[in-house]
Amino acid sequence: MRLDPYGRPSAGGVRVSCSRPACAEQRFPDGTAAGRKAAIAHVNAHLARIREGGGPRAAAWCACRAADCAWHTPASDAGRRDGTRPSDTVRCGGPVVLAVCADRAGRLWRIAEMCARCAAATPNCRVLETAAPPERTAPEPTTPAGADQRVGTPGTAPAGSTAGAGGGIAAMFSDLGSAPAGASPSSAKPPASPAGASSPAGASSSPAAAPASVPGARRTSPGAATRRARRTGKIAQRIVPHDLEPAVLRMELIALGDAFRAYQRRPEPDLTLLATLHERKARAFALWADVSGDESLHDEAERAELAARTTLEMHQNRTGHVTGDPEDGDGPVVERLLTRPQAVHARAVLEYTAAHSPHPEAEVRLAVLMIALRAARAGTGNVTGQDLTSWLQGDAERVLEQLIDAGWLYLPGTIADAMASRPESPTAVTVPTLLPEQSRPFALGKNHRTRVSGWAQKVVGDRKLRKKRLGATTRLLALYTAAHTRPDGRLGRPEDGGLPLAAVAAFCNLPPDQVSTHADLLVTADWLTETDTTEGQLRGRLTDRVLPLAGLL
Repeated sequence: MRLDPYGRPSAGGVRVSCSRPACAEQRFPDGTAAGRKAAIAHVNAHLARIREGGGPRAAAWCACRAADCAWHTPASDAGRRDGTRPSDTVRCGGPVVLAVCADRAGRLWRIAEMCARCAAATPNCRVLETAAPPERTAPEPTTPAGADQRVGTPGTAPAGSTAGAGGGIAAMFSDLGSAPAGASPSSAKPPASPAGASSPAGASSSPAAAPASVPGARRTSPGAATRRARRTGKIAQRIVPHDLEPAVLRMELIALGDAFRAYQRRPEPDLTLLATLHERKARAFALWADVSGDESLHDEAERAELAARTTLEMHQNRTGHVTGDPEDGDGPVVERLLTRPQAVHARAVLEYTAAHSPHPEAEVRLAVLMIALRAARAGTGNVTGQDLTSWLQGDAERVLEQLIDAGWLYLPGTIADAMASRPESPTAVTVPTLLPEQSRPFALGKNHRTRVSGWAQKVVGDRKLRKKRLGATTRLLALYTAAHTRPDGRLGRPEDGGLPLAAVAAFCNLPPDQVSTHADLLVTADWLTETDTTEGQLRGRLTDRVLPLAGLL
């Protein structure tokens, strides 16, 4: 099934065509989404018909092998004229499976019966069903009608022939009748031989001697039983080979596949459990790669490690608890606005503000911080008069004039136009030092920039800070304390015992002895529970109401 452009490129029409001659071509002028939906429905219809016909055939040839394994072999190696295969080509093997292989662009789908090894080696290939192995039935013994099975009259059934497969397998003897199902030959007592009856060939010449005991027939060879006893499984669209060694690795991969499928059936997510599964998968796939030499397994292990870290960060962001942190056991459970990586970006913007503000006064630094967050990605951003008024109150026009005169900010119009702009028609400001052609002071993605900018807006615009009419210096201190917290809301790292008073004073443009005055103002605004500035450290703790704004160190 193929999805191709159709008509003029600007129209966006697509065409869906199937390699089966009986399937008619479909055209969709509405766009790619409608065409892809129809293509997937068509593929599902073919799969339904295959399942109705019994699913994949155990005796089918591998379709990938028929194509010279070109689906998972580089084009430069596939289809050599001399008929040889490259040394690193995956050899066909394993049961026949029904698989759907798609390209990464979502424009080509293949339905194929292929071997399990080729399916595991083909990128973006999903195994749907596995063909059942062909049934093996033992031949039933044939006894001519009326054949005499009495002692001394050998029957036509050869010694050692077996009954039908199942629990009733028993040996047939020429001197005895069929043993009952489940009875062993050694436990059956033959009747006494009448006088003058001839003994079977190879028996003792003494009339009192019992018939020789014949061992029961084995169902299969021990090697075949061992091979069938080995479990196989599937994980991450890959078939775990039944002969993978060491056995503990094979069992771990099978158990992991079962655990991931069981997790998908859970009614509620458990991110801690999911992170643990990803960590186990990373270790198992790394060992599997070392054993098999398959580099793609190393890539899968790296993706599992990244998934484990991301899942733990999601858990920490949702619950407010940091896994493995000894001080986080009794802390309050909060949903934080910033993840730990986003908090790192927020602190980077604070450092940029302190280092690149054209004027040291607090009002200018606050404006530089807020505008830099708006223009962090492309050097341009939108602001409104309401934004400027909420940040700078009555000093907005003076601060804008200072930034423009210093060359840090460019406005398309006048300052009065910027102050009069509304949300429906904001002013597009430009920060020349943040333009793409300049060296970037920080790398913020779209989502991270939005989240950090929203965090700063919530801190500066906190309702209790506005109600107390606290100035730019105190709000800068609120930003700094919120960006440097532990999970329990305390300021600074545990080994530091607080925030260095000199660093806090430098950011807020204050003498160190005046930091305590503004910290007390934050206590009155219910931002900090307590403060202490002795021994050159600012100690304190955020109140419970502002814990969601805490940026974890």
